Amino acid sequence: MKTKRAPLFLLAGGRGQRDPAVKLFFQSNNCKEPAVAYVGAASDDDLEFFRHIEGYLRDMGAGSVKLARMAKGARINQSKEILEKADVVFISGGDVELGMQTLARRKMDVFLQELYRQGKPFFGISAGSIMLGREWVRWRDPEDVDTAELFPCMGLADVLCDTHDEKSGWDELQAALALKKEKSIGYGIATGTGLLVFPDERIEALGGPVSRYIKDHGTVVRIADLQPAA
Repeated sequence: MKTKRAPLFLLAGGRGQRDPAVKLFFQSNNCKEPAVAYVGAASDDDLEFFRHIEGYLRDMGAGSVKLARMAKGARINQSKEILEKADVVFISGGDVELGMQTLARRKMDVFLQELYRQGKPFFGISAGSIMLGREWVRWRDPEDVDTAELFPCMGLADVLCDTHDEKSGWDELQAALALKKEKSIGYGIATGTGLLVFPDERIEALGGPVSRYIKDHGTVVRIADLQPAA
């Protein structure tokens, strides 16, 4: 029997206590004061950052928020237990490549993928949202734009997305999309907005319009924004 997977919430964050998308995530998963497993791989399990986000999540309605350590010195069996017992899993922000390297080194990317397949609800904010997607972009030589390449993320959501880059015109998203096949679409999640990605691959905007770009005849061009559902 197949377990029903929960929709993924890919959020930019940035609205503090007024961010309705996090509250909607808890409500949509029938979670009252949910136990949250916090994955801080993208910030190298920075404790100061964890404490800040812990308070933020509690303001949004979370109950307990436990850090499932992934970085150096982590007790992985203990972290797995935290993740298994939690009502929901939160992938926090930071550096996408660092986060994925940390997860892959301990094979925790595979563990998280299996948790999701079993029906565990996941949501991410900022870099965490990108990590939940299919892949992201890096430069072998930061001074050479021609060295751009894609690297894999968790792939729980079959999307390519970026967050918070609305003022710069989504340059990194466009660079990533240029490396994809024809007709691929990339999503720019502005501050305060999000994407809701369903298991059947339907996608909805949350909290406001989400920018969209497409690779068309070898060129990346902007298309109509994805608008929130009525």
